[in-house]
Amino acid sequence: MHTQHAVVWLDHLEAKVFFFSRDSAEGIKLTTSLAHHQTHNKSGTSDGKRAPENQSFYQEIVSALRPSQEWLIVGPGSAKDELVKHIHTNHRHLKERIVGVEKVDHPTEAQMIAHARTFFRAADRMLP
Repeated sequence: MHTQHAVVWLDHLEAKVFFFSRDSAEGIKLTTSLAHHQTHNKSGTSDGKRAPENQSFYQEIVSALRPSQEWLIVGPGSAKDELVKHIHTNHRHLKERIVGVEKVDHPTEAQMIAHARTFFRAADRMLP
């Protein structure tokens, strides 16, 4: 779906991308190909070392977002910031499409779309 706006909610295991207009919305779900193992330490792996960022997962998200011109990136943890870093490092020509990055816990799809519509209405008012 080609729309002006898209919102992506992500954590390290999955991403939900929604393309929307005033009257419609369409979403896709992406999941990481890396196996997830429950760990009980702050580093993210059972051996205590920090897990590497999943660049192929972030690449897949960027590919999914490309049809839209403005992106809102949301999520509960650091994955949203890692995606932004991936875009700034590997897709510099797309970094201007990021219009917001926000901490958002685990909303329903309807809540996420409603939040994104509200965000973009406010953002659009600020444009010249």
